[in-house]
Amino acid sequence: MSGCDEAELIRRAARGDRGAFERFYRATAPWLLVRLRRRCQDEQLVADVMQETYLTVWRSAARFHDVVEDGSGNALLWTIAIRRLVDGFRWQARQARPVPADAVAALSAEDELFDRILDGDVGAAMAALPTELRAVLHALVLEGLSVRETARVLDLPEGTVKTRARRARLAMGKALS
Repeated sequence: MSGCDEAELIRRAARGDRGAFERFYRATAPWLLVRLRRRCQDEQLVADVMQETYLTVWRSAARFHDVVEDGSGNALLWTIAIRRLVDGFRWQARQARPVPADAVAALSAEDELFDRILDGDVGAAMAALPTELRAVLHALVLEGLSVRETARVLDLPEGTVKTRARRARLAMGKALS
């Protein structure tokens, strides 16, 4: 689904069109669910975060349609969802709630690969990057966000994201050569 279609669905949802909101949900929920599951093995927390995220979008669609006007709703969803996930982790910590045994599942093959890569020379080179370059590289490469989504999540102009990505890649190349 293109960003324009998402913007139109959010605009229609802001006017109370449940069908448009349902189409927005069906188009974006699989992407968001995969992202959340990569960060949290607690299925109940993931379900709660999904529900809270879409409830926030439904309730505040009038505010959000401008945000997705020029780009993807994924960045908006991810910004809301990650905040809800952090809130969920904080709540669990305050409750001193033990992590369920089944929530401590084995890492996915992709996560294991990232862990191995980041434990070696690549991780050291990435850790040596200035924070602003590391954040952009992390969003683009490890999170798989587009330039537009990264710009929205990090609250930066797209040109700045592109410049920082180039600087980060050059620095990584130099560090790894």
